[in-house]
Amino acid sequence: MDENLVQSVTENVEKISNMPLDIITEKFLNWIATFGAKIIIGFIVIFVGLKIIKKVVKHFTAFLQRKSVDVTLTKFLHAFAEVTLKIFLFLVILEYWDVKLTGLAALVASGGVAIGLALQGSLSNFAGGFIILLIRPFKVGDYIETGIYQGKVEEIGLFYTKLTTLDNKLILIPNGALSNGSLVNYSAKEKRRVDLTFNVSYDNDIIHVKNVLIDIIKKQNLVLADPDYFVGITAHGPSSIDFTVRVWCKSEHYWDIHNSLLEEVKLSFDKENINIPYPQMDIHIKR
Repeated sequence: MDENLVQSVTENVEKISNMPLDIITEKFLNWIATFGAKIIIGFIVIFVGLKIIKKVVKHFTAFLQRKSVDVTLTKFLHAFAEVTLKIFLFLVILEYWDVKLTGLAALVASGGVAIGLALQGSLSNFAGGFIILLIRPFKVGDYIETGIYQGKVEEIGLFYTKLTTLDNKLILIPNGALSNGSLVNYSAKEKRRVDLTFNVSYDNDIIHVKNVLIDIIKKQNLVLADPDYFVGITAHGPSSIDFTVRVWCKSEHYWDIHNSLLEEVKLSFDKENINIPYPQMDIHIKR
């Protein structure tokens, strides 16, 4: 089979080389005037069409924003419209180039099983994107955790959702995994509770410790008055008494309150001579 192909190519090359130059030039000009011109025009249309699509999608997105459409839906429709228009443009160009789409469809259909298996993951992610928009387990701007990843939702795309971590790393998670798996949405509720436990020595006055913790909480401007805070003993440990502090705040202030309480408690305990026990071992040597 390979020898026949080589022989055929060789014969065609010899045939062309034996043609007079004027005939070769005539055939080339005829090709340029017919199909060659179509190719050039087609690429020009593609170039101009992509520019037009970019502007159309931009105006479409601006229209959605003026209508106060949810930012999550806006970004998804932006990506969907852009992909759809580009596919339509290339189908039009293929038709203009006399590429029979019926034959292309037959080819796709004949290889449907293989293509379906190859695109199974992508189709699952595409469907997952619609499920996320329909159920709305989260939206753009929410802070979520799924599996080993957590971060702020930057975009819900056609196939992937983009998360930005606290240290500004970008994570791409397939929509199929998000729509079928478990996740925690830390921004779903307006309020969150900050739970912290502080260990103090048995030698400390527990009433004094409780009053110090209450004073610290009252000085926190971001702590909500409703629901009320909780301060109390929750355990008698082997070497410490455990005080638990529970305060409520707006979801966006969670880490501000969390870190501030840790810092203020340590400073106040030092100032009030409240001992914080730490692991230690007493060794007795017998002689």
